[in-house]
Amino acid sequence: MTIPGPTGAAGVVLAAGAGRRFGDGIKQLHPLDGRPMLERVLATMAAAGLDEVVVVLGANAETVLAAVDLHGARPVVSDRWADGQAASLGDALATLTADAALIVLGDGPYLSADAVRRVAAAGEPAAADYGSGRSHPVLLPRGVWASLPASGETPGRGVAVRLVDCADLPPPGDVDYPD
Repeated sequence: MTIPGPTGAAGVVLAAGAGRRFGDGIKQLHPLDGRPMLERVLATMAAAGLDEVVVVLGANAETVLAAVDLHGARPVVSDRWADGQAASLGDALATLTADAALIVLGDGPYLSADAVRRVAAAGEPAAADYGSGRSHPVLLPRGVWASLPASGETPGRGVAVRLVDCADLPPPGDVDYPD
């Protein structure tokens, strides 16, 4: 199943932060099952069938690019990454021609391609619900992009969304600290 690009949703993987809470090492490169955490997310996005996926990098961008298989994702390097996820998201959105953006986090290594497809198919502002409320992926149609904040850590939180049932799938996780 391929989800059309220009008239559908483009995937956006947010992975620009420095991972300060993570400690030593580069969070995006943290190994899980023999490969970098970010690579797991990018492989899942590729498997979901989106025509276009971008990965937003910032801190340590050159090192991450040299170490991670992008699985077809186009890198966007955000010079404003220190201003939070909202700034990184804004930089990614500025590069897209799609009608919607399907946002996931680079530190959610257990993301399911089925969750990506379900939320992408919603066609309206939507977010996955694994049984405990709003989570990623989040679908933001182009019509709401102008209302998103320019800085901060929760850029889409103010957008009302329809929850898409993903309770039968594993939540993507949120790796903030090393094992």
